[in-house]
Amino acid sequence: MAKVCLPSMLRPLAGGVTELEIDAPTLGAALDFVRAGHPALERRLRDESGGLRRYVNFYVDGEECRRLAGQETTLTPTAEVRIIPSVAGG
Repeated sequence: MAKVCLPSMLRPLAGGVTELEIDAPTLGAALDFVRAGHPALERRLRDESGGLRRYVNFYVDGEECRRLAGQETTLTPTAEVRIIPSVAGG
């Protein structure tokens, strides 16, 4: 199963877990699975149209998904998805 690693700022929205194991063929299907089990995460990861939020980066096996196939990026059973929200401040 693929692993989705959650940053500390998102863990409270997923019951405090650090990672989720997901059997999904694509990143988008994995995010659908996350939404089903942890609906509060959805607003942080995807916008109202279902697109990836602009300031959230998704790395699949170390590659930013927007340089691959976006939500259609294929996940292998051993894939690791890291979610990295941008941090702003000043």
